[in-house]
Amino acid sequence: MTAGTALAFWAAAEARDWSAFGALLADDVVYELPQSRERIRGKAAYLQFNVEYPGDWHLTVHRVVGEGRQATTWCHFRTDGEPAEALTFFEFDEEGLITTITEFWPEPYDPPPGREHLVERF
Repeated sequence: MTAGTALAFWAAAEARDWSAFGALLADDVVYELPQSRERIRGKAAYLQFNVEYPGDWHLTVHRVVGEGRQATTWCHFRTDGEPAEALTFFEFDEEGLITTITEFWPEPYDPPPGREHLVERF
């Protein structure tokens, strides 16, 4: 159920179906971005955050894993043509609604020198 709910969350976001998106959220959902130290509390504020998110963005789910009352997704995003990756951790209540979303947006970086003989760059 949790992996399916995470996939439904992203499908609704991609479709901009904010009614379906909101139906997956607990009223007291908390969204956290540890890298920027931002937190949004409550369904209304989190919905508005997504409705107002700038740019022409689209996503593809690369991987989803769910067990118990948790799920994790790895998504590829494109915003105005620029690629990005996101790792999103979901927690669910006993009714299966999303209560906590913690999201990381890792930035690509060049590896340190000295291991070129061991790795393949992609």
